[in-house]
Amino acid sequence: MLANEEEKPLAFWQGADRHEQQERKTLTIILKSGGCSWNRCLMCSYRHERYTGLSREELATRLIRQLRFVADNVQIKEMEIIKLYTSGSFFDPDEVPPAVLEEAGALFRGKIVIAETRPEYVNQDRMDDFISRIDDGSNGKPLYVAIGLETTNDNIREKSIDKGFSFEGFKQAARVARNSGVGIKTYLLMKPLFLTEKEALVDMKQSLTDLVGLADIISMNTCTVQRGTDMERYWKQGAYRPPYLWSVADVLANAPMEVLCDPLGGGQSRGAHNCGECDREIIEAIKYYSLSGDRSVIKAVTTKECPCRDEWELVLSQEMPWCMPLTR
Repeated sequence: MLANEEEKPLAFWQGADRHEQQERKTLTIILKSGGCSWNRCLMCSYRHERYTGLSREELATRLIRQLRFVADNVQIKEMEIIKLYTSGSFFDPDEVPPAVLEEAGALFRGKIVIAETRPEYVNQDRMDDFISRIDDGSNGKPLYVAIGLETTNDNIREKSIDKGFSFEGFKQAARVARNSGVGIKTYLLMKPLFLTEKEALVDMKQSLTDLVGLADIISMNTCTVQRGTDMERYWKQGAYRPPYLWSVADVLANAPMEVLCDPLGGGQSRGAHNCGECDREIIEAIKYYSLSGDRSVIKAVTTKECPCRDEWELVLSQEMPWCMPLTR
């Protein structure tokens, strides 16, 4: 019965990522789940994508159908890395019941799996169990937990994102993961709400410095204005602008480690953008660097001539912060 009914995930696509100095074929899957337990991040639209009113058994059935739909439409055997995302946390048993992890383990055995989760759901039993399902001995680290830390600054994470956990909570989850032989992928967010361009630039550079030795993979997400979010409300009022691509390139050119970056929505008003004339060249350089690791390409575009570079430098020097209270 289950195999005969279709249920599509929110999205899935094939692509490529740089992993351990090599370009690898990847399959990214965004599952519709029981919903994020936190459900408050100011920039996230996926928190609205959830099943409601289902029993755990019904929820598991829906999610398993999504996984099987992907398996029926993609040559899984050709993929090297599987990236699993939900509305919140793949390892939250209330959002993604254990039966779904069993199905995912069977489908993706022998692959490198990167699964997104909040730090509170990283526990040793859960990690060990899932590794036992996917590990066939062909990968040194078969599992990576992907945690949206966003910034190492607790004040920014609380006030500008409302993430609901601390940098220390992230570090504790990383220790638990490492004890199980699990890798750490960390997502950082370039320019959340309420920061000037310079504040966002300084925060990202500091966050990368703080993460040296703590994360195996770092991916910097350039903030995109998603529909139905608090961020969109501020953006529509003219109270928020996504980061300049100049800032993104500057961070990547000077980072203390390799940083992955795929500027979704880049060159558009809702995503990281410059003036429109130089955007495409910088975006292509960022994507090329993320796959090749060749930082010279990024360094070259940071010195590119364009009139909007003067605008960016003016913004960095003159834009004033709209301070938020640190106490209640």
